[in-house]
Amino acid sequence: MPKRILSGVVVSSNSNKTIVVEVTRRVKHKLYKKIIKREKKYHAHDENNSFVKGDIVTIQETKPISKLKSWIVQDIAKGDSKITWFKCNQIYL
Repeated sequence: MPKRILSGVVVSSNSNKTIVVEVTRRVKHKLYKKIIKREKKYHAHDENNSFVKGDIVTIQETKPISKLKSWIVQDIAKGDSKITWFKCNQIYL
């Protein structure tokens, strides 16, 4: 079975070797047929503590590492224009 790959924004990097990634997806409402956003947070393993809050990363499914962690960080999403926009908004907010 292929491993799932998701991309999202790092919302917390306070824990040692663990980051929390928020993945946003867009779905159509069953009754009203309107497009709505759904967010979910995943705990991912970051071996070198190299990612900080605000980075846009790609995570991959793996065997369970701990009670909450079953994802590992692959890399920072490249070629994404949201990276500079998100970091600029964080600085000026």
